[in-house]
Amino acid sequence: MKMGDIKLDAYKLISFDKIPSTQDYAHDLIVSGDAVDKTVVVAQAQSAGRGRYKRTWVSHHGNLYASFIYKIYERDPKLSYAVGVAVAETLISFGLKPQIKWPNDVLIDGKKISGVLIEYARNFVIVGIGINIKTCPTVKEYKTTKVSEYAEADVNDVLSVLMKKLDKWRGTDFAIVRERWMELAICINKMIKYQGKEAELIGLNEDGALVLRFGNGYVLTYGDEISI
Repeated sequence: MKMGDIKLDAYKLISFDKIPSTQDYAHDLIVSGDAVDKTVVVAQAQSAGRGRYKRTWVSHHGNLYASFIYKIYERDPKLSYAVGVAVAETLISFGLKPQIKWPNDVLIDGKKISGVLIEYARNFVIVGIGINIKTCPTVKEYKTTKVSEYAEADVNDVLSVLMKKLDKWRGTDFAIVRERWMELAICINKMIKYQGKEAELIGLNEDGALVLRFGNGYVLTYGDEISI
């Protein structure tokens, strides 16, 4: 059920009680030619929410499920780092102590509280963000948590702060984004898997590539071949 279109902090907000996927709705807006820069599609629940690699994102009521539409001129591998920092900084504003797991999962006490899905369509990028606020799913592969375990907040509070943080960090020089991301990341100077072999993740370079120490040398990668 559609609840209306309003302006909020210079964003066009499209809000639903429940839809299959905010990400898919945002994509359909772009394909139909109805998308505009700084549109955010929000749902109280999703029946077919999804994460990276088409994994199911359990989407019960009480949490934030939002897809932000931004006009772009070219793909930017640095965007995911700005988004990860924005989500973490949002949680920090509510008194939480988040850490980022590459690429941009956000954890509290080692438990996943937020995930990000970035997809491109035509001359737009869709930044899908899910944050567990009142509920958290039981997932076999990893532990989860929610904001309410640590602080009082509702969806509107979190969304309002998140929009401001996204605007701030998307517009921040990448050198500063990179420094903050590395401060928050749990994987820096840790061993990860690269092409099935162990490598040490040293950090990010100025273009957003991951810098790995691999054997006697260094490798730059944008991440598709690593696992953490």
